[in-house]
Amino acid sequence: MTTLRISGVAASYDGRPVLHGLDLVVPSGTTSAILGASGCGKTTLLRVVAGFQPADEGIVQLGDRTVAGPGVWVAPEKRGIGYVAQEGNLFPHLSVGANVSYGLPRHARRAGERVGELLELVGLSPDLAARRPDQLSGGQQQRVALARALARRPTVVLLDEPFSSLDAGLRSSTREAVAQALAHEDVTVVLVTHDQAEALSFADQVAIMHDGRFSQVGAPSEVYSTPADRHAAAFLGDAVFLRGTADVGEGPDGADGAVVNTALGRLVVHQPAPAGTVDVLIRPEQILLRDMAPGIPCAEVLSTTYFGHDALVALRLQADHTVVTARVNGSDVPHTGSIVGLSVVGEARAFEHQG
Repeated sequence: MTTLRISGVAASYDGRPVLHGLDLVVPSGTTSAILGASGCGKTTLLRVVAGFQPADEGIVQLGDRTVAGPGVWVAPEKRGIGYVAQEGNLFPHLSVGANVSYGLPRHARRAGERVGELLELVGLSPDLAARRPDQLSGGQQQRVALARALARRPTVVLLDEPFSSLDAGLRSSTREAVAQALAHEDVTVVLVTHDQAEALSFADQVAIMHDGRFSQVGAPSEVYSTPADRHAAAFLGDAVFLRGTADVGEGPDGADGAVVNTALGRLVVHQPAPAGTVDVLIRPEQILLRDMAPGIPCAEVLSTTYFGHDALVALRLQADHTVVTARVNGSDVPHTGSIVGLSVVGEARAFEHQG
């Protein structure tokens, strides 16, 4: 297994700066997801790591080996990196077996056995080896692309939006098969994605990218529950922002600490809040619907979006008419137009007010 280290990496595309001094460590045998909107530089970073594009500045190391840096550039085929592109990029004129074995030495011993092993590893029958790529489903093609990337036993695998072209059900099953195969091979993995749920569920570490910089790097639970800034908060999961006033005193649970006064009551914040008016972040699942009672915030149900297992409920607060969103169980969806009581569980997060 190999640790991937990216230090101070900057890169340009057609003379336009894209990456700005990125630092990232992906420990051996773990998966890091680089999450960001289209055009933020995610794929450019993968191309630099793979050796498809030179960096303007910085160093890329695989274990104790520098593969890119001042005066150093190792060719892509000599880096020991597997790469899976968004569409798989299988060779249409070759069979599945020939695609998988393409990177192996022509006279490699046990090449046929290795193809069968890899197909089974990614959840496919070895009987598919004789088929052409156009005879496979999209999910099967992506699994073949992974098998090809693993054929030469790479130490690092790069996944560039590998599930984005698949429908929801196929994406989930393919992602699970890919995760199991990568875990079995004990490789270090970097996944590029714009899918928040994918990043949170697939990776051990999430790096949120914005305009060629990392705004936050940490464990999935950390970046979700304690985002470093408003961008990270809004990009990773649904976010509810309220205007509040910071205060210090006894919180709703009786504990002393930093609190903010909002239209949803006095909320405990994760850390000391900026003085004065602040923007308060809570997640939809923190807002609980309850029966009306004296002294609790109330809201009108404006609309509901039903997903089966759960639903999002749009609510207009009676205190200041702010519209917020709550996530409720799919079997407990309130009627549009009804008035409900609200409470908030867990800690909030406060940021400087942006007007």
